[in-house]
Amino acid sequence: MLKLFVIAQSFAMDAVESLKKREEGQTMAEYGVVLAVITLVVVLAITTLSGRISGAINAVAKILPGG
Repeated sequence: MLKLFVIAQSFAMDAVESLKKREEGQTMAEYGVVLAVITLVVVLAITTLSGRISGAINAVAKILPGG
């Protein structure tokens, strides 16, 4: 039983080491962080400018015939 445990532990350690050497996961994490930052900036920009955009649309609607 102890021998099986040692083999399983050795296999797990080898798997962890191979995951540490892989860079694809790090690259995907970096893309995720960049996407989150871009999304946050877009949401903040839309929230900040929503009043001005609404005012501009209303001003144009008043100028148009039938408005």
